[in-house]
Amino acid sequence: MGRAGVVTIRDVARECGYSTSTVSIVLNRAPLSRYIPPDTKGRIETAAKRLGYRPNPLARSLRSQRSNIVGVMLFDITDPFCTPILRGLENALYQANYLSLLADAHNEAHRFESYLEMLLDRRVEGLVVIANWLVTDIKLLSDLTECQVPTVIAGRSFENDSVSTVSVDNEAGAATALEHLYRLGHREIAFLRGPKALSSSGQRWRGIRAFAQKVGLELDAKRVAELPESLDPNSSFEAGVKLTAELLREGGEFTALMAYDDMTALGALRALKKKGLRVPEDCSVIGFDDVAQASLSVPSLTTVRQPMEAMGSMSAGMVLEAIKALEQKKDIPVLRRRIPAELVVRESTRHIEAKK
Repeated sequence: MGRAGVVTIRDVARECGYSTSTVSIVLNRAPLSRYIPPDTKGRIETAAKRLGYRPNPLARSLRSQRSNIVGVMLFDITDPFCTPILRGLENALYQANYLSLLADAHNEAHRFESYLEMLLDRRVEGLVVIANWLVTDIKLLSDLTECQVPTVIAGRSFENDSVSTVSVDNEAGAATALEHLYRLGHREIAFLRGPKALSSSGQRWRGIRAFAQKVGLELDAKRVAELPESLDPNSSFEAGVKLTAELLREGGEFTALMAYDDMTALGALRALKKKGLRVPEDCSVIGFDDVAQASLSVPSLTTVRQPMEAMGSMSAGMVLEAIKALEQKKDIPVLRRRIPAELVVRESTRHIEAKK
């Protein structure tokens, strides 16, 4: 028993044999409780009743006070895509006198859910999720906003509109990349598509197809490869090496290659060099994102820049506006913001004479 005979969540956990975090989720009816099996909930609630557990009203009142903390969840802090978003986000929160409480889920769904509970226990007023690679449980995140914890996803847009998002205009960005290659005279172009499970993969491919249709450019299926499903964002470099080597081996000639992202494009550069092909003299290469490594590679990489720092800053602005709306007893708006992408021309693309 706790002090002065008060029954605590730890006492209930000891009684029923479940972890304190699971007991806390159930007894506080937290968003994650919908994942816990009914029989587990029943055993916990029975144990709580048997011991005479009563929620602590003081703790509840403390939870309702302002914390000036926004939770920030990343899926993998080693992904170069995350760092500039985090910089813009943190800077905007600092200027608004808010503290960011950072958690890195290491691309593990279980760790993501555990951290989410810990952030909520620390009374975060809002949550920003930097969604780079792992496919997120959107229903869970939209539940948070309904439970008065405004949530914004930075870096990915989704087909449904149940949660606020900030993302780059993937369709227009991909169309711009292909237009760049087309204007340089390239007609035989290879493509390394992103994994099917990522919404951005489909969006970018739609942009490619729309531009190709507009100019009558054939997209040869033999020159298209797809990145495998993976929880490791850094795996796209190795996938770029492997898939480019396969495209070259299968004999379909191409004068340019468009990659899903910069890390894939950098892998393609390596595979082309291994094969004795020069970039851009023998093959032009273009990426997407403009991560730090893109400007440092040899040759430096032509790419489509996502304004990642601005995405972070905008995400912070949206979550702070939602927190203000809550204070004023207004509904939390669900917003989908798309930021234009920008073509950055470097050394990895060049003009060729189009074949007659």
